[in-house]
Amino acid sequence: MTDTRMPRLAEDLADIESIRAGCELVRRTFRTLQGEIGRAVVGQRRVVDETLVALFAGGHVLLEGVPGLGKTLLVRTLSEALQLDFSRIQFTPDLMPADITGTNIVARDESTGRREFCFRPGPIFSQLVLADEINRATPKSQAALLEAMQEGTVTCGGETRPLPDPFFVMATQNPIEQEGTYPLPEAQLDRFLLKIVVPYATRREVGEILERTTGSHDATPRPTMDGAFIRSAQRLVRQLVIAPHVQDYVVRLVLATHPGGMFHPDSIRDMVSVGVSPRGGQAIINAAKVVALMDGRFGVSVEDVRSIAHVALRHRIVRSFEAETDRIETDELITAIIESLPRTDEGDDAP
Repeated sequence: MTDTRMPRLAEDLADIESIRAGCELVRRTFRTLQGEIGRAVVGQRRVVDETLVALFAGGHVLLEGVPGLGKTLLVRTLSEALQLDFSRIQFTPDLMPADITGTNIVARDESTGRREFCFRPGPIFSQLVLADEINRATPKSQAALLEAMQEGTVTCGGETRPLPDPFFVMATQNPIEQEGTYPLPEAQLDRFLLKIVVPYATRREVGEILERTTGSHDATPRPTMDGAFIRSAQRLVRQLVIAPHVQDYVVRLVLATHPGGMFHPDSIRDMVSVGVSPRGGQAIINAAKVVALMDGRFGVSVEDVRSIAHVALRHRIVRSFEAETDRIETDELITAIIESLPRTDEGDDAP
């Protein structure tokens, strides 16, 4: 049942005043959602903000970090703060594709007594899906997510079925344990809008975590928004503008990741094996629009692009053998690209 107290955006956002009012409502709701998540998740403000950026940009998220840092807690808390259908898939080596997408079963029709095939949907048919420890499943099971994440549909038994709207996959993976894991292929990594690295908690945060989890603290978030508001917010984000010189900066940023390209910096030559596809540029612009909106602006700046570049590109660049043996991280390569890439000389970056 829909909660009538949920925020609502105007259906018609054709004029500047309605867009301005809509942006202000989205910003307020965004801040409220941050606060509700903070009731359960201690610290990790950057991780929370980047996850919400992906939510409003309409993309999937890959959360990477060692066990115990709150990755699963963040997604569960988000599901409680959003009035969305939620399901969790625990990925294991024996997981089968049908365990994710669903399967056809033989059922008896009570009215006629006849037996016939009917489709039983799998857990992928939810608005928010937690793919926990996604790198523990075999490539065959991982591939079951590809169509769902890219097309928003599932094909089973020769029939294509649409997934709910909105639809988000938030996956977690442990970068340390390699035994019994299956690294995600580049084609699947590219379907994630952002890859967010979850860091260790600070001394103060660890103390607060212990205080909250060993006492009587109420960490249950209150519902903040529903699917209708998220869909409207995503449409609003699409209406934000990006100036030609900022879009050209994104183009040059993508091309700078291509080994041997004209924008590829000499400082990291031979360090990149495979660069970023145009999908990486789309991810940067969509995420940067949300960053601009939350900062109270209606257009994207170069600084917005630079602030989101690492999380949008780190899973789309393949390091060379030389970079791996020298233990040069992908984030270091992205930083080198950003520092070497000149800004345009068209004046102020801000729209």
